[in-house]
Amino acid sequence: MATAINDFIQGVIMLFGIVTIIAAVLKSKGGFMAALDGLARITDDTVSTVPGTFSSFFGPDPLNLMFVVILTSLGTWGLPQMVQKFYAIKNEEAIKKGTIISTLFALVVAGGCYFLGGFGRLFSDQIDVEANGFDSIIPTMLSGLSPLLISLVVILVLSASMSTLSSLVIASSSTLTIDFLKELFFQKMEEKKQVLTIRILVLVFIVLSSVLALIQYKSSVTFIAQLMGISWGALAGSFLAPFLYSLYSKKVTKASCWACFIFSSVLMVANIFFGPSFPKIMQSPINCGAIAMLAGLVIVPVVSLFTPKPDKEMVENAFACYEKTTEVAQKTALGKQ
Repeated sequence: MATAINDFIQGVIMLFGIVTIIAAVLKSKGGFMAALDGLARITDDTVSTVPGTFSSFFGPDPLNLMFVVILTSLGTWGLPQMVQKFYAIKNEEAIKKGTIISTLFALVVAGGCYFLGGFGRLFSDQIDVEANGFDSIIPTMLSGLSPLLISLVVILVLSASMSTLSSLVIASSSTLTIDFLKELFFQKMEEKKQVLTIRILVLVFIVLSSVLALIQYKSSVTFIAQLMGISWGALAGSFLAPFLYSLYSKKVTKASCWACFIFSSVLMVANIFFGPSFPKIMQSPINCGAIAMLAGLVIVPVVSLFTPKPDKEMVENAFACYEKTTEVAQKTALGKQ
């Protein structure tokens, strides 16, 4: 519940911020039509020789764009910190509202980010991407804005970062404390000690995140999207397929879950150290992460066919909630006429 409330507040900031920033950037280039015309006039033979390709809907590289969309869209289904939020849902009515609200939020924020990023080429004359890296594009786009709007951007970025960080550290620390330490080593741990342990682990995970951010500059991972590809590829690649199939199938086995976890984790770690040796399409951590997710959707059902099935009584008990009879209004479930 703490994560849900925290994300709601930061989500409102992100909604307001992304709309304001898009409007300001387009205005700095003469408006939407003028900016679109500017994109159509840009040429870069190293990327594409097709005239006006940068103003097209799919851009000059649709294949790599597809992998980005898979990573950022499909990946959220398998992130543990995302799934855990569903424990805060009160009832089915709240699910319906949440579906509408989250869809609109994703359309504005995610769609807005894709839309804004597409105009980055308009600022190519102001920055040397090879020297400064891809992460310098957005700051360059925003550098001409007023101090008030720049401060809004800072708050916007912090809100987006903190919402993810808070979800991760709360999910990780509570899981490690309650499901691991308490279950295996401290069965009689009191609630106050559990809360204290969770708070200590929250601090530990935040420190680890800071350390990773500092050493990132010295690694082969050169920009934020690559870090996202590695982390989401490992996490969502490990959990997406087991989560998804287990909701609808009684035949998912423990071995298939382990196989999916090991495959995705090993693949993404190997990509960090041996990325240049991978096939060209998998050298990018973004593409590799998306492929790890898609591969899990194949690995889990295939391995489940040839490995020992889970305990039938346990599975039937887990699915028993679907068998409960619930009275509904006639307009909800029309009977035989």
